[in-house]
Order: sequence, then structure tokens, then C-alpha cells
Amino acid sequence: MNELLSIVAHFHPQGTVNEIRPLGSGLINDTYKVITAEADAPDYVLQRINHAIFQDVDGLQRNIEAVTSHIRRKLEARGETDIDRKVLHFLQADNGKTYWKEGDAYWRVMVFIPRAKTYETVNPEYSYCAGKAFGQFEAMLADVTEPLVETIPDFHNMELRLRQLREAVSADAAGRVKEVSRYLEEIERHADEMCKAERLHREGVLPKRICHCDTKVNNMMFDEDGSVLCVIDLDTVMPSYVFSDYGDFLRSAANTGAEDDRNLDNVSFNMDIFRAFTRGYLESARSFLLPVEVENLPYAAALFPYMQCVRFLADYLNGDTYYKIAYPEHNLVRTAAQFKLWQSVEEHQDEMRAFINECMA
Repeated sequence: MNELLSIVAHFHPQGTVNEIRPLGSGLINDTYKVITAEADAPDYVLQRINHAIFQDVDGLQRNIEAVTSHIRRKLEARGETDIDRKVLHFLQADNGKTYWKEGDAYWRVMVFIPRAKTYETVNPEYSYCAGKAFGQFEAMLADVTEPLVETIPDFHNMELRLRQLREAVSADAAGRVKEVSRYLEEIERHADEMCKAERLHREGVLPKRICHCDTKVNNMMFDEDGSVLCVIDLDTVMPSYVFSDYGDFLRSAANTGAEDDRNLDNVSFNMDIFRAFTRGYLESARSFLLPVEVENLPYAAALFPYMQCVRFLADYLNGDTYYKIAYPEHNLVRTAAQFKLWQSVEEHQDEMRAFINECMA
């Protein structure tokens, strides 16, 4: 507690710190709630940034400052009320930055949003809310002029992921290539079409936008009346294709099974979730989306299970060096489940296209 108190003191919060206790169950950063004694003083959130994943902490925080200040200006211009609950606010530390380095650790403090909640439930109602919120998030940031860094370089680069798989096949470090030939053949058969985004970008047709890049239902804060207050967890906000926000949400939310489901009969693409998320997303994002982005949304829905299948398979061939595993075949089971999900998405391509055209009409 004393160590955390001394770190918080560098950010000069209002009020007297009464208690600091763990908050949430995030997998990346260590998070604490800082509770103040005075009724009129806000509470705060203290986080230790995972420096192993986010190696450019200064760039990370500059991204977040650019995004939150831009959104705040947009909300003020629209005459919104209760703005402090609709956009995150980070405190400045003694060094003039929104983070503080203590030893080898990097810390930040943001104002806790009162009377707000997150949900883990994935259903059509919350998926629609998510689509609308993340589409609006992108729309508000479509005119950001300040250059942002990639907080995780090449995070959703399909060409890179295929190169990594091919290197894993060539090395065959764990002697497993022979047993996965079925997956490798099918992955390679579709490799060219699944690298469409990078190709279109090089041709100058597909732009990079400011995207969230971690679109999950629980990355939104809801007000007590059920309306969305704001998007949270901004560490992965960076330039990317809109396919990142659209496809990555559907990969997890529209999967009827688990990411590592042993029973592949459980795994399919839930079109109800697709329709709800897509309707919300297009309502708020159509103001800036180009035709090339809209027409390739079904591709984006297929891209992300394909990409995750490639990543799990590469790790399996490398001897399970990246993802934590619970048993020796875990990455192979994950590969099979994502492969099945990708196949299911491909089966719904025409249906998805028809629905998107209907929404845009």
C-alpha cells in the first residue's frame, strides 16, 4: 500500500487517499482502484502498464492523450453534458507526462467513472451497442491530424503472420508439420485473398484509420440507464484498417463455441450477432466509410478467425512458445476451432453481403 501511495502522490490527485485495492481481472495491466476520503473528491484508477507488451510507453500515452483530447473537444462542440463520464481523463505526473516511471515499472492514473458498469454478456442487444459505440469512436477520430504510433507494430498484419507460419513450417522445431498438413494446405490455398488488405493499402485504395483494435463488449462503459458512456481500454488504439475493429469483434462475439472448443460441432458463426453488431456499426460509421471498406466487411469477418488460426498453428509448430497452454495439444485444438469458425464465416459471405447492402440502402 505504501509503495502504491507514493506512486499515486506523483499525480497529485484531489482529496485524501483512503484505500487502494485491486480492480477487475485484466490480463495485461495491473489495475487498482484509488478511493478518496472526501465525498466531493473523485476516485481514481491506478495502472501499471505492461511494458513487455507495450514497449513504447511514451508513444502509447501520447496516442491516448491525442485520442481522448480530440473526443473531448468533439463532445464539447456537440454541447454534450456530463463529459467527464463520456471520455477517459488521465492525470499529469510530476514529470509533465501522463505516466510515471518508478524503477522498471511504468504507472498511470485516470479518473474513475462513477455509476458506470461493464458487461461480459454477448447477445444481440449488447452487440448492437458495441457496433454503434466502436463505429462512433472511429467516426469521432476520422479527422485526427496528429500522427499516432503503432503501440504493437504489425499487430493485425496478415502478410507478417503468414511469413511467421512459413518460417515455423521450415524450421519444424517440434517435429509437428506432418500432422497438420491438412490445415497448411487450406491456409496456403487462401493466402493470397486473405492478404487483400495489405495489398489494397499499398495500392493507395484502402486507408488506415484510428482504430481501437481490441473491440470487445466489456471494453465499453454503460450508464445506469443502459446507454453507452464511452469506450475504454485504449492501449491498442492505433492506425489500422477498420477491418480490425469490425472483424476482431465478430471473431470472438459471433463464435457459438469457445476459442479452444474441443467439440467442433459447437463452433459456428452466429448471424444474429453479426446482424446486430453490423447494424450498429454502420449506423455510426457510414458517415466516413469508403465503398472499398464497406464492401470488404464480409472479408474482415473471415480474416480474423483465419489470422488467429494461422497464429495458433505457428505457435504449435514452434513448440508452444507464445501462447500459454493448459495441455500439450492446446494450440492444435485452438487451431481446429478457429479453422472451423473461418469455414463457417465463408459459408455466410453472400448472406452477409446482402445484409450490409440492405443497411446501406
